[in-house]
Amino acid sequence: MATGQGGLIPDRPPRADFFICDVFDAAPKDDLGSMEHPIFSLSTRPDRRVLSYVHNGTTLEVTPSVKGRATIHDKDILIYCISQLMAAVNAGRAISRSLHLTAHDLLVATHRDTSGDSYTRLREAFERLAGTRITTNMTAGGFETTRGFGLIESWEIVRKTRGGRMVSVKVTLSEWLFQAVQSRSVLTLSRDYFLLRKPLERRIYELARKHCGRQPEWKVSVATLHKKSGSASPIRVFRAALRRMIKDAQLPGYEMMEEPGDVMRFARPQVLDTEAAPRFGADVLEEAKRLAPGFDVYALEAEWRGFWVTSGKPRLGAPDKAFLGWVKGRAARG
Repeated sequence: MATGQGGLIPDRPPRADFFICDVFDAAPKDDLGSMEHPIFSLSTRPDRRVLSYVHNGTTLEVTPSVKGRATIHDKDILIYCISQLMAAVNAGRAISRSLHLTAHDLLVATHRDTSGDSYTRLREAFERLAGTRITTNMTAGGFETTRGFGLIESWEIVRKTRGGRMVSVKVTLSEWLFQAVQSRSVLTLSRDYFLLRKPLERRIYELARKHCGRQPEWKVSVATLHKKSGSASPIRVFRAALRRMIKDAQLPGYEMMEEPGDVMRFARPQVLDTEAAPRFGADVLEEAKRLAPGFDVYALEAEWRGFWVTSGKPRLGAPDKAFLGWVKGRAARG
C-alpha cells in the first residue's frame, strides 16, 4: 500500500484488465492519424454521408451509423483518453485498451459544462464514436495494413445516479488508436483547443499543429487545405471561413495569413523572431526525446527558442545543457 494525502491508495497491479483515468491535469494529446486525415464530421447536424478520401497514397472511407458520423467535438472523448494513457505511460504505469473514466472529470477537462444536458450529449457522443466505422490503410505504430474498425470498440455506463445520469463509464478504444498510444504517435495540443467552439477552427488548428511541428511555418494551397479539412462546404465558402479565422486570430499558438496564389501560411509567432537562438543537432534532440517521451521535440525546440528570446537572449556557456535542462522541467509540467 502507498499512503497519500487523502489516505491509503490501493496498489495498482502491473497488468490490469482496465485502466483507471485518474491523472488530473494531463496534457491534451491527439493521435497523428486523425490529425492528418479528415475522419470526423465538421457538421453540427447528423452527418450520414459516407466519406471517401484519398491523399498521397492514404485511402480512407468513413461510414456513419444511423445516428450520424462522429463529430470533431465527439473527438474530445478520444483526446481525453489518449491524454490519460500517455500521462500514465510517461509515469511508468501499465495501461490497457479499456478505460474507466468519470464523466464529470471528462466534461471539466474538455471545458464543457456539467449540466444534465451535457451528460445526455456525452452519451450521444459515445454512440456516434462506437457506430462510426473506418476502413483505411493509415499506418499506426509503424505498420500499414488495410483494416476496418470503429473509433471505440465498446462503451458502457458502469454507474449512474437514480435520475439516470452517468457517473462512470467504461470505454474500450480501437486497437488502431491504442497502437498509436503505444508507439507514441501523438502530439500535445494547446489547452485552449477545447475553447475553440467552431468545428472548422478545431480542424484547422489540428492541421497547423501537425504540419508546423517539424518546421517554423507551413504553407498550403486552399484547395489542399479544403480537402484535408474534410469540409463539405464549397471551396468559396471555405475560403471565406478561413478569412474570418484570420481576422478573428483565435488559433492557439499560430498566426494564419493569406498569401498570393490562393495559399494559406501558418506560423508560430515566437518562431519568427528567434533566428539568433541556438539550434541543436540530432544527438541533442534524441536525448530530448528520451527526457520528454510523448512530446514533439521539434515543437519543444521551437518553444525553448521562443523562451530564450523572451528571457532577454542570455549568453549561454552550454546551450545544449540549458536546453535539455529546460526540456526535463517542461516534461515534468506536462
